[in-house]
Amino acid sequence: MQPRRAQCTASGMFRGAQELSMHFEEVDTGDYRIYAGAMNRLNSYGYVAAVVVVRVRGQQGRHEAFRDESLAGGFGWSSPAEALRFAINAGRDFVMCRVGALA
Repeated sequence: MQPRRAQCTASGMFRGAQELSMHFEEVDTGDYRIYAGAMNRLNSYGYVAAVVVVRVRGQQGRHEAFRDESLAGGFGWSSPAEALRFAINAGRDFVMCRVGALA
């Protein structure tokens, strides 16, 4: 299945304000959906990676299983694509490694 992508931008109301850029991607992995995000850092270099993993199928119903809004300690990735890739891999790591250990 191809990932779904979206991009949002918002700029400040004041002249000279920096623009906030957010990129999103969704990937289904087994019973889970991975929501990945990349947001540019307004006061420094790069994009911060974030991930939310939600269980969408199964007996327990839909619920959030994992969230990290500043992956890799807030490391500044050089592009949104790199940040999204890292976030998706972190979500897959959670689904494949940690969920299997709980069973």
